[in-house]
Amino acid sequence: MKTVYSVHPNDVSRYSAEELHERFVCSGLFQPGTLQCVYFHTDRLIVGGAMPASAPVALDDQGQCGTQYFLERREIGIVNVGGPGAVVVGTARYALDKLSCLYVGPGNREVSFVSADQAHPAKFYFVSTLGLAPHPTELVTPATAFSAEAGDPAKANARTLYRFIHRDGIRSNQLLLGLTVLKSGSVWNTMPPHLHDRRTEVYFYFDLAPDDRVFHFMGEPRAIRPLVLANEEAVLSPPWSIHSGVGTGSYAFIWAMGGENDDYADMAPLVPGDLH
Repeated sequence: MKTVYSVHPNDVSRYSAEELHERFVCSGLFQPGTLQCVYFHTDRLIVGGAMPASAPVALDDQGQCGTQYFLERREIGIVNVGGPGAVVVGTARYALDKLSCLYVGPGNREVSFVSADQAHPAKFYFVSTLGLAPHPTELVTPATAFSAEAGDPAKANARTLYRFIHRDGIRSNQLLLGLTVLKSGSVWNTMPPHLHDRRTEVYFYFDLAPDDRVFHFMGEPRAIRPLVLANEEAVLSPPWSIHSGVGTGSYAFIWAMGGENDDYADMAPLVPGDLH
């Protein structure tokens, strides 16, 4: 498990492109037969991926959390972005097709990931936050989740927003998680951007063509820094940072947040004129 420490925004303004990528981007999350994790000290988020092959892959904190097992004092949201598979929680098995989401709360000792077809393996992306109160394990799909249309085709940001883990859906301690799919011809996500002073957010970009890229913008509103992301990379946005991106082709992204509350609307909106 890679560990990334918190940073001050004044320091970030002096980072090179390579340093920005090293401190905020999660790459290589899907390696056959393994669990890949990044531990961010910012809000103590864990971002990871599991790509089971011939055998199940167990959820393991690799000694980072200092607890007896990964979910002793944590919760986790899992989304399958690959072939069909399943997540086994104790003795219960939950089938996850592509874009299905599973929430697993604190106290679940044994969790593992399984692919249904080795030729088309599942890819389980997950985000974990701290939590103590038990909540039931629950599965949701885009067809059963809350959804809303956002944006405007004239501004190239028309999109469908799905909320999976939220106050009026799957309940959690502090984790919020959902999916955004851009409409054909739209390339901007979350524009105009906003700030979450009381929480950290992670974007995971996927379904990009191999040669396409997303230009993800972070930093304080008056000190924007760009990051160039490829398919199946995730990027952390600290509470002081905006988060917005534009792609060279079609894509989707999973957003996840953890922090002081579970109020989805707790944000400070910006307009493009606020940016520099």
